[in-house]
Amino acid sequence: MDKEANTISVLLVDDHTLFRSGIRSLLQRHPEFVVVGEAADGFEGVKRAQQFKPQVVLLDLNMPGMSGLETLELLRQDCPDSAVVMLTVSEDAEDLSVALKAGASGYLLKNIDTEFLVRAIRRAAAGETVLAESMTAKLVAQLQSGAAPAVASELDKLTPREREILDCLARGESNKGIARTLDLAESTVKIHVQNVLKKLKLSSRVQAAVYAVEHRMHNGA
Repeated sequence: MDKEANTISVLLVDDHTLFRSGIRSLLQRHPEFVVVGEAADGFEGVKRAQQFKPQVVLLDLNMPGMSGLETLELLRQDCPDSAVVMLTVSEDAEDLSVALKAGASGYLLKNIDTEFLVRAIRRAAAGETVLAESMTAKLVAQLQSGAAPAVASELDKLTPREREILDCLARGESNKGIARTLDLAESTVKIHVQNVLKKLKLSSRVQAAVYAVEHRMHNGA
């Protein structure tokens, strides 16, 4: 059996050496995780991501030099297959909203329970969206307070099945989870997800989830 096929590669990007060491030690207790590299700033983080192509990047939000959000934008361009999860002390709803809209696969707080972090990394590697539980209500409030987006015309392009897919994406479900929910083949779900992203002119599942929540919030669905 190919050992690498059963592991999840992780890159740590944080300017605090002690924090990186703690996360590395935590993940090393689980044989499924392989920490392929570390970086103390965004510039080095992007280089390491290009070099190792990790499945998951744990990225700090506030770093000297290039910020976490700037780093995120470069990672989405250069390593689109890597799931980028923000791991930060910031509980600001605006930071959360901006990060998700920029393509982050998740937003976790540094005071997170260790087992929750482990589960979150697994879910992010599987293509799911992961949020700290305390940030979910803040996300909804942030979306409710924003200006109503002009999305009706784009949504009208979706078929009834694609609308169901979009609703599942809003709940952070993986392709496998959507397949179970809608009783479809996983390969069929992948095609539907690609069609939804194309029709809505979005580049990631997370952006689709945010888009769907915004539409529901402002249209009373």
